Amino acid sequence: MKKLFFVCTLLFTLFAWAQDPQVIEGKVLNSNDDAPLENVNIVNLNSVRGSTTDVEGEFKIRASVNDTLFFSYLGFKSIRIRVTNDWLKFGDIKVKMTELGIALEEVVIKPVQLTGYVEIDAKLIPVYDDYRYRISGIGSGYEGGDTSPGAVSKVLSAIFNPADFLYNVFGKRPKQMQKLRKMKEDDEIRNLLQSKYDRETLMVLLQLEKVDVDEILNRCNYSKNFITTANDLQILDAISDCYEEYKVLNRGKE
Repeated sequence: MKKLFFVCTLLFTLFAWAQDPQVIEGKVLNSNDDAPLENVNIVNLNSVRGSTTDVEGEFKIRASVNDTLFFSYLGFKSIRIRVTNDWLKFGDIKVKMTELGIALEEVVIKPVQLTGYVEIDAKLIPVYDDYRYRISGIGSGYEGGDTSPGAVSKVLSAIFNPADFLYNVFGKRPKQMQKLRKMKEDDEIRNLLQSKYDRETLMVLLQLEKVDVDEILNRCNYSKNFITTANDLQILDAISDCYEEYKVLNRGKE
């Protein structure tokens, strides 16, 4: 009986140890020439923790068995890797990323041609009716939509309409939406998103398409200018604020 108890205790301890997050290490290389890649962004999609590679391409991040790590780097194909027992057991592994060809679209700049006459130039200069706000942690402000200072009106309508887009995204994806707060609390992820504009990390974490991200912002009353020019950290804060508002209104409804 004592032997059985000892074996069960040992197995339980080993199982619990295997489930606890551990610091794992690895190195990210260019698959073309095995050169180390610096500043590769790594996000644990399960625990929503972030990390980056150093000048030697090396990184450390806390993870458990079966956690999925998301690697992204400008100009390279993003990849996902699942943490295995072997990784935890043997330690350092090498992750190779494939370089992509990037074609930049032509940008046409059309400056406003001023005449020098105030009466005429005042009519030529575009006027934007978007409201100006400020997101915590961001030096500059962002522009909201031109119908109201906040997203209350549209979010409120979503609460009472099961067919509404926001109702389906916010109401039926609680686990994904809960990651918003974790993302905001992780400094590595905030630093990562502040320099990104592709929405890729947000899409992977929230399990949404880019068109869905844009639609959330549109339904939450953010302007087209903000949707197209904001960095991913600003987008994160905007969606998070809208979701928190949704939860408050939803509790009021219940």
